[in-house]
Amino acid sequence: MSGGILLTQSDGVLRPIAVVLGYLMDGIFVVLDKMGIPNVGLAIIIFTIIIYACLTPLTVKQQMFSKLSAKMNPEIQAVQKKYKGKKDNESMMAMNQETKAIYAKYGVSPTGSCLQLLIQMPILFALYRVIYSMPAYVGMIKDAFSPMVDHLIDLAGSADFVKNLSNSKMFADQFTNEAFTGGNLEYIKNTFIDCLNRASSADWAGLSSKFPSLSGEISDTVEKLEHYNNFLGINIANSPSFMISDAFSAGQYLLIVGAVMIPLLSALTQWINIKLMPQPAQNKGDGQNTMAQSMKTMNMMMPIMSAVFCFTLPAGMGIYWIAGAVVRTIQQILINKHIDKMDLDNLIKKNAEKFEKKKEKKGISKEQLNNYASMNTKKMNSSVSKFSEAEKEEALKKATAYYENNAKPGSIAAKANMVKRYNESHE
Repeated sequence: MSGGILLTQSDGVLRPIAVVLGYLMDGIFVVLDKMGIPNVGLAIIIFTIIIYACLTPLTVKQQMFSKLSAKMNPEIQAVQKKYKGKKDNESMMAMNQETKAIYAKYGVSPTGSCLQLLIQMPILFALYRVIYSMPAYVGMIKDAFSPMVDHLIDLAGSADFVKNLSNSKMFADQFTNEAFTGGNLEYIKNTFIDCLNRASSADWAGLSSKFPSLSGEISDTVEKLEHYNNFLGINIANSPSFMISDAFSAGQYLLIVGAVMIPLLSALTQWINIKLMPQPAQNKGDGQNTMAQSMKTMNMMMPIMSAVFCFTLPAGMGIYWIAGAVVRTIQQILINKHIDKMDLDNLIKKNAEKFEKKKEKKGISKEQLNNYASMNTKKMNSSVSKFSEAEKEEALKKATAYYENNAKPGSIAAKANMVKRYNESHE
């Protein structure tokens, strides 16, 4: 198994995660082969189930945060309303303290589920890379290409080979690469496999016409790959759009139905998964309502985008998205039942008690916190109201006179004084 994201790309931020996931995918495929069913589609489904099962604890935490947020948001909004329009440091500090107290009371972090998402996202991106570049991680699939690729390299010295290779759509870009033409045999072999891994049925037919001497090796490779990639009668290495056009020309209308079902099932399963997710509580603020509406629109667009992508990408990616959505849906149903059985009020009460104990250890009680907040508010109000209108006007005159007498030449204050004197002389 290669240790890179692609055979010809062995670096990248996701490389360590992709390598671990690659070993898992390779192990699944070997087990399936020993069972007599070496199938890429089945391996993708098992692989997806295992990964999402491992991510279940993070998913539970995300859903718990959503449930607790629905109960917590009214208290957060009450604090925000209490300090609305107050921008002084003391009020802001008091609001932050009260907000932190509410988060601690419910036992959640102010960052919400961001930490869980930060952990999940690299894993899911690396998972996508493994599925998209199977020969880089599954040794048996890479070995299926090797005999034909070795014969291609043996022909590299002939002029016809160079001409046919440079004219091929699959190899034109890679053939101009300096590393490809520099004699690095392993890189050349990996480049061939990377290109052939994305070849459609038409590409393989074109390759046979350009290299008739390799027709036997090409036929053996195609047969072995089709055996690996055949899933319910569909070659998952091809995209649904290609399968539909190819099936129309061959009159295989049943294949068209199967190709259309992949993007449709992807959109449907994504939509069901979104519907089962806990919905955020309705907020009264205009800005929060706008954000909620944007999230709702995005949730409606995601299934449509999933169908569009599945239509153009290899069907194997569609199977991964469908399997992932189905697994998440089952998880969501089980998690919802688990959370519904929980006594959230009792959980909140326990979290509040823990918070009070922590504050007492630090020498801060709930009464002190409330007194501090009310004291800051009263102090702010009294500091504003203790000056009369005459005193405020007198202070403004003194400040104006100071800047008139002490303005530096060329400064903004000096220029403002010039404008003021000009206006006064022309009134």
